[in-house]
Amino acid sequence: MVISLSAALLLAIVLFVMIRSKAIKVWPAVVAALFGFFLASTNMAPDINRFLNSVADTINQIKI
Repeated sequence: MVISLSAALLLAIVLFVMIRSKAIKVWPAVVAALFGFFLASTNMAPDINRFLNSVADTINQIKI
């Protein structure tokens, strides 16, 4: 839950900056957000969640 909330917050900030700097217009951003919303309700959602969790675990295990 903490990872998904952090990822959602990070992506929201990136999206806000991209809209503000006009790197992406508002309507394509809305379409992308809706795509993500509807993708979350498909059968692929658990696989995507597992993949993101494994990426987060891998990053967490890297020692500098």
